[in-house]
Amino acid sequence: MASEERTLVEILEENIPIDMAKYITFVSAPQAGAISTFSGTTRDNFEGKTVVELRYEAYVPMAIRSIKSICSSARSSWNLHSIAVAHRLGPVPVGGVSVFIAVSAVHRADAMDCCRFVIDELKACVPIWKKEVYDNGEVWKENSEFTDRRLELVNKEGHDHDENETAVVRHNRKSCCGSKVKAMNEEPSNCIISSDHEEGNHQHNVKNENENEEAQLQRNIRKSCCGSKVKLNE
Repeated sequence: MASEERTLVEILEENIPIDMAKYITFVSAPQAGAISTFSGTTRDNFEGKTVVELRYEAYVPMAIRSIKSICSSARSSWNLHSIAVAHRLGPVPVGGVSVFIAVSAVHRADAMDCCRFVIDELKACVPIWKKEVYDNGEVWKENSEFTDRRLELVNKEGHDHDENETAVVRHNRKSCCGSKVKAMNEEPSNCIISSDHEEGNHQHNVKNENENEEAQLQRNIRKSCCGSKVKLNE
């Protein structure tokens, strides 16, 4: 069986839950001595704030191509049998599974290492965006893997950036949810640019009516590590 036939990638439409048993069944095989899985679930808190749900958006065609490319890269590094990756879109309540990965291999080390690789690469470069909804507001989140990859690309491409810029990027790598995020204030005419770190945190209140089109565009897009501009928030 060709490797493409042993790889299943699905982006599920809103309100369709992930059937984990389906993907485990897909990767199961008599010749596979190990199956490693990862499930990403919505937790109920973040830094003292009560989380109500997570909401996901994606550029689906590119997301599917990116995940398949990640799976192909994994096969070149480990001796794998099958890979299955599923990601939900729309709201995912507390306790719900937003992403699920299943990998089968002859040996457990290959399956486990691959599973870690796939989720890390998915977080770093696949055009899927997460909004964290609290009981008193909501915030778009940027993964630290994305921030790390962006810094690597800047260094690799030899772009000029001063020490302060590098320090800011590194400063924002607090956790898988730790990075610069854009939060909409309760006042619709204001926005807050915030960081997970309190020290060095800067807030900018800008009147929407006074923002020019170019400044608005720059806030609403970011360059992904896959080399395309992707939407950060509306």
